[in-house]
Amino acid sequence: MFLDFGRTSITASNDLNEETLDALNKQGHEVDAYGIGTYLVTCYAQAALGCVFKLVEINNQPRIKLSEDVSKVSIPCKKRSYRLYGREGYPLVDIMTGENEPSPKVGERILCRHPFNESKRAYVVPQQVEELLKCYWPGSSDKPREDLPPLKDIRDRCIKQLERMRPDHMRRLNPTPYKVSVSAKLYDFIHFLWLNEAPVGELQ
Repeated sequence: MFLDFGRTSITASNDLNEETLDALNKQGHEVDAYGIGTYLVTCYAQAALGCVFKLVEINNQPRIKLSEDVSKVSIPCKKRSYRLYGREGYPLVDIMTGENEPSPKVGERILCRHPFNESKRAYVVPQQVEELLKCYWPGSSDKPREDLPPLKDIRDRCIKQLERMRPDHMRRLNPTPYKVSVSAKLYDFIHFLWLNEAPVGELQ
């Protein structure tokens, strides 16, 4: 919602398609505007990658987006991302750390935590560590900017990454979910910021 000259206007969004719009019109509604993104340029027969950009830092201050839907809660601050490989050469888990945390080391045990579920955690002793995130555009004109690799090189790298995945992650029927985790330090920071930013109710 946003305010417009003292009148509250209602904007509807989130995966709107023609069937939803038709149903809303038939039911009667008070919607003033629609935010249509994915289905504006795609159709059901041509699946699209649904994604959004979320701010994680403003003026060097970490920020977090809160939601009753835990999957929509953002992970704050600048981060680094690594892929940890096991003895058989397959990727075991991807882990995010804070920008200034030390990187995981081969042969050193590291605690990998689910960002929001405290009971989901595992120690990993990686046999290979691959950094995944590389900044090509730092967002400032006074910092150097690198050219992106050719599209063919990016495509080839994606194919090679998929070929390295364990077969049960790649099967079409009931694939094993691939784990994405955060470091223990980043986990603690997420929940510290969450508690500090979340409103506290008052009962009377």
